Amino acid sequence: MSNTRRATTAVIGLAVAGTLTLTGCKNGNEELAPAPSAPASSAPAGGDQSATPATPDAGQSSGAPAGGTPAGMAKPGQTFKIGETATVPFDYGKTKGGTIALTVTAIEQGNPSDLDVFKLGDQVKGKVPYYIRYSVKNVGTVDLSFTTVGHMKGLLGDGSEAGKLSVIGKFDKCPNDSLPKGFTNGQTATGCAVALAPSAETKVSGAEYWGNPYNSLSDGKGLVWK
Repeated sequence: MSNTRRATTAVIGLAVAGTLTLTGCKNGNEELAPAPSAPASSAPAGGDQSATPATPDAGQSSGAPAGGTPAGMAKPGQTFKIGETATVPFDYGKTKGGTIALTVTAIEQGNPSDLDVFKLGDQVKGKVPYYIRYSVKNVGTVDLSFTTVGHMKGLLGDGSEAGKLSVIGKFDKCPNDSLPKGFTNGQTATGCAVALAPSAETKVSGAEYWGNPYNSLSDGKGLVWK
């Protein structure tokens, strides 16, 4: 996209049931990109968890059979509490064979006015942004410098997917930069994903990670935090 300053444009479409796809740009350096298609979650989400603090809790619920995930990794459909950590296989582009410890640390309710910067108008009218905050730790032997941990989406109280707002560029409310140089074993970083509740009466109360290999499994189940 050109760095020339120009007005924001946006289009909303249905990528999967319940998921909004928004595109546009802001001043040439801030862009909304189409959300990638994802398998619909079958996991239910809990009650209102806006501004949920990180509350680590030992142990994990039993998950589905591995179905293609390496031994010792989180299993498709496995559910965690906010603050619990999942060990996840991680590939990105030509970077293969990584392992990360992924933790959803909070799901925070934002303000509808937070979206004004994107100038989307009626396309986000009545919708409320939620910020899914997570931490990433390199627990493998592969250098993950400059890779990006995405594929995080919000879940509504009935288990359906929240709208997804994919941002390319700087968004101070929910920064999600690529992992820094020198992201080797033991290094940690944070990320954030924007989910949209359809109204103030509906909450985003869960999160699901559906990155590879979970997005390619036949059962289509990711990892759920709630």
